[in-house]
Amino acid sequence: MFDFRYHALSLVAVFLALMIGLLLGVAIGDQGLVSSAEQNVRDSLRKDVRDARAESAGLRKELAERRRFEQAVYPLLVDDRLAGQRIGLIGMGGLPDGAIRAVRRALENTGGRLSAVGIVREPVAADLVPPAPPRRGAPAGAPDEAAFRRFGATIGARLVRGREDARVRRSLFESSSGKLEGLTAVVLVRAARDEKAAAAAQTGAFELGFVDGLVDTGAQVVGAELTSSEPSQIAWFKDRRVPSVDSIDELAGRAALVFALAGANGAFGVKDSAEALLPTAAGGTGP
Repeated sequence: MFDFRYHALSLVAVFLALMIGLLLGVAIGDQGLVSSAEQNVRDSLRKDVRDARAESAGLRKELAERRRFEQAVYPLLVDDRLAGQRIGLIGMGGLPDGAIRAVRRALENTGGRLSAVGIVREPVAADLVPPAPPRRGAPAGAPDEAAFRRFGATIGARLVRGREDARVRRSLFESSSGKLEGLTAVVLVRAARDEKAAAAAQTGAFELGFVDGLVDTGAQVVGAELTSSEPSQIAWFKDRRVPSVDSIDELAGRAALVFALAGANGAFGVKDSAEALLPTAAGGTGP
């Protein structure tokens, strides 16, 4: 009995040792597999990072070359397109400094000159607007929307035909520089506003008349705004059938502005309201 028990215990001990060895071997093997897989992942990620950095460097170089090319080509595209033109920049209700800088840059090498910059004070003061002639026996009343529109048309025509009224200029324009008369083309920038505000209807009527007055003289009128302008006012210009550019702070937008001032028609730029980036793709007169 003793021998059998001893033999049985020996067998159990052997089997136990084998089980322990087997478990340790599997554990060690799994650890090796995990370490190997982890190293492979790390190596793959390092390679992806190196590839991405190389691609990024290549793209930056390509972008820099493209910018140099565009800067070199721009003067050739616009060279003397606006020779002899006296161009005004008018902000209706406001005018960002960035818009002034963008228009100045756009006119470089074009032969055109930014002759005047002005900001129309809005709402337009009612005491500047001549009321309609009173009916017989009736007193003169406050100017209505039709009177504001007639007044706007008069001011627009004066900017082109050269009959500037110093008193009206001081009262109507929040600020101005240069000679606001004798212009051959006008860039209009319209500030965002609350269309439901008091006097909004009268000011809106003035703006409609102002555009009418400019267009009726035969001057080229172009609506413009910065890429960052929100909400966009391009739809307003499109409703008036005025050519427009929605990105005058970008090189393509500046080129489009020059082409529009030269006579191209359409809505150009990068926003959803644009018909094309440049006039040649929109059925305008094109460069």
